[in-house]
Amino acid sequence: MPDMSASVSLAMTHLVPLAKEVDQNKVTPGVLGFIVFAVMAVAVWGLMKSMSKHMQKVDFKEAPDTAVEPAGKQAGSPAP
Repeated sequence: MPDMSASVSLAMTHLVPLAKEVDQNKVTPGVLGFIVFAVMAVAVWGLMKSMSKHMQKVDFKEAPDTAVEPAGKQAGSPAP
């Protein structure tokens, strides 16, 4: 299996000439910035879809705690 840094380096050498076509006096994120943003957007979308799926599986119903009652609400005690 090829080294990951070598494939990233190869991809960068192909993307750098695309970025050089714009005016050198302007600062822009370029093609690489768009690709990074698009990958991050797809990753966030996938995480949100996964979280939604997992949250639909959760069935949480809190049972009332009858052992602990507030001090003023005990049965048989006179109202203040």
